[in-house]
Amino acid sequence: MHHTQSYNRHNEWYNTHFPSESAKTDFYEKSTATGENNIAYWLQKLFFKCLDPLLYKKDQSWLTIGDAYGFDAQYILNSGNRALATDLNTDFLNIALKKGIINACAAENAEKLTQEDNSFDFVLCKESYHHFPRPYAAMYEMIRVARCGVIVIEPQDPVTKMPMLLMLNNLFARNAHFLNKLWKNRFSFEPVGNFVYKVSEREFEKLAAGLDLPMVAFKKINPNYWFKGADLISTDQHSKQFFFIRMKKFLFDILVKVKAIPSQVLTTVIFKQLPDEDTINLLKKNGYDLVYIPENPYLN
Repeated sequence: MHHTQSYNRHNEWYNTHFPSESAKTDFYEKSTATGENNIAYWLQKLFFKCLDPLLYKKDQSWLTIGDAYGFDAQYILNSGNRALATDLNTDFLNIALKKGIINACAAENAEKLTQEDNSFDFVLCKESYHHFPRPYAAMYEMIRVARCGVIVIEPQDPVTKMPMLLMLNNLFARNAHFLNKLWKNRFSFEPVGNFVYKVSEREFEKLAAGLDLPMVAFKKINPNYWFKGADLISTDQHSKQFFFIRMKKFLFDILVKVKAIPSQVLTTVIFKQLPDEDTINLLKKNGYDLVYIPENPYLN
């Protein structure tokens, strides 16, 4: 099966690039040595800040999916909540455990989680969903083990948000070769064998409606300015490179706000139960758009 081959290649990737335990340990040493005042850390915080409205209640349980290095779980732990970090391969996570970055980890395939139903308050899948060969299988599993909700942070599919691209898609639907030239990343694949799956608001609305779930929340962010060496460049006021990245992000944010272009990344929270008023207010304050899903009138 192709999906099994893809998962096996993902599992092997870590050992191909970091063949020994010392190589993996060195990675953590370099990651922590650069500190927090650099561009790479600043960009990661753009992702993590999306979680803040759900982290204000302490001692909640979280499951992180595809958390290769444990940094997602680390952010959750630092907020005063509990987290189990999981990935296909736990070589890095075991080192993170030894170094105190996380306090629990497990090997998990997102398509067949070993966790029980409703066993975690929240499940987080950050920048991993697009790697899954069968993302919907993984999504149903994440919803199954979550009590309150599932958070997915992924690149956004531009076609539903760009009328011109949608028009071209409709016009040249019969000429696939020409359409693929116009829309170069329509079908993109990674060397490890998976199709790069981009998400959209509409697909998650439909998913929630089909499962009779009460709410979906969306936040649009533009954090895709990473480059090799970003962890070595300071975010102080004298950094020209950081200044230009902030300017590019500022302009991109304005274009997204006026709906001229889609955001680079979409953060989605699929709620299994309606959140309380405090959480709703925090979500709105954090820049989320809330979509209330009407109840199915034909189900009790």
